[in-house]
Amino acid sequence: MDALDLLLNRRSIGRLSAPAPEGKALENIIRAGLRAPDHGGLTPWRFVISQGEGLQKLANILVKAAKAENSDEAVIEKVKNAPFRAPMVITVIAKVTPHDKVPAFEQHLSAGCAVHAMQMAAVAQDYQGFWRSGKWMFHQEVRDAFHLKGDDQIVGFLYLGTAGCTPMKVPDRDLSRFVEFL
Repeated sequence: MDALDLLLNRRSIGRLSAPAPEGKALENIIRAGLRAPDHGGLTPWRFVISQGEGLQKLANILVKAAKAENSDEAVIEKVKNAPFRAPMVITVIAKVTPHDKVPAFEQHLSAGCAVHAMQMAAVAQDYQGFWRSGKWMFHQEVRDAFHLKGDDQIVGFLYLGTAGCTPMKVPDRDLSRFVEFL
């Protein structure tokens, strides 16, 4: 797949099924994440892969957070099922190293770039994915489960698998609405 075509036609696919990437394909996805911009060479990333029983463990973490919030049963049911929307979920964490020239914010952005690179690497290898965030990634129960300290932050959950539908066409946007020149 041509790199420019990949970037210009990027879409999230919300319906994913098995198979998930494995072996060399999964290794390529992780290596793409490791190529994200990294000011100071701090490698501010951590990737936690959930598949098989790991999806249930992730569901349990989310349910514990929802129950700690006294969420209603509908919310608890939704978070319990969330990890099973794909055969693999990679939790991408900004692992922040205190640094005079590289603030935590920049390290969070770097980890966000890693998520995008990983999704694009999946698509380039005929897999699909979507990047989810939401309030649960900030919840203390979830932070504790992933051993986050200080400025560490989950920047997203990358769901990966095989497309269960045909992607919608990418909308054509008027560039003049988004671009200015100094």
